[in-house]
Amino acid sequence: MKKFSKLSIISVLLGVLVLFTACSTTTGGESNTKDDTSSNEEIVTKLDKIKESGKIVLGTSADYPPYEFHKEIDGEDQIVGFDVEIAKAIAHDLGVELEIKDMDFGGLLMALNDDKVDFVIAGMTPDADRKKVVDFSEIYYTAVHGIVINTENEGNFKTVEDLAGKRVGAQQGAIQEDIALEKIENVDLKSLAKIPDLILEVKNNKIDAVVMEKPVADSYVDNNSDLKLMDLTFDDGEGGSAVAVKKGSTDLVEAIDQTLENLINNGSIDDFVVEAIEMVESE
Repeated sequence: MKKFSKLSIISVLLGVLVLFTACSTTTGGESNTKDDTSSNEEIVTKLDKIKESGKIVLGTSADYPPYEFHKEIDGEDQIVGFDVEIAKAIAHDLGVELEIKDMDFGGLLMALNDDKVDFVIAGMTPDADRKKVVDFSEIYYTAVHGIVINTENEGNFKTVEDLAGKRVGAQQGAIQEDIALEKIENVDLKSLAKIPDLILEVKNNKIDAVVMEKPVADSYVDNNSDLKLMDLTFDDGEGGSAVAVKKGSTDLVEAIDQTLENLINNGSIDDFVVEAIEMVESE
């Protein structure tokens, strides 16, 4: 039998040690690779969650005809209006169902940031303050604003100067509050959450006038013989209405913008407005 020298034995032991160390390093490397892979999972976006759930939740304030309002259809109370038709088109293009949550206008953005709704369409103007807390789509509709008064005061209120120092209403949290404060000197502003409540205040002469978006004002005046629209209009200076989404929902904004572009280009939004006004007038 061949005998091994001490040097040979040491060499063999060193070889085994090197091999063992190499194997351990390889195993550890594979483990680290797996850890890196698991830590780089794909980020789930707001749009991903909506599509996975099969539903998109709209937040709106359904007291603002013809944008959004309640109407009884076939014995059932429904929320309708041209904003609602836009929301339906967005849901359709995303391949999901639409759920509508009706709430006070002033609470819509809080609900959006609390993930109680996925998007907001409520004739909302993307002003500087709102842009700080949410993201907006492109403008989908631009309107002007008017002033509704009681017909009893038709002879007293003919110009904006006639409203100086008077008590004027506007929807709480809406751009009309700013318009009233900026355009009417020394105005005594009264803000309420619901448009119907403001209209009732005018009808009962508890306030002298209410600033409203003109299509909305037209619908109320056409359906109330004791109301009149003053012969003056205001531009809000902010560029119309847009869809609001939670900050950082870039992919959702892009999808919404694509739908809006299609609706604007094919004239659908104009059709939605006309149809919504007709629904208001048929009440």
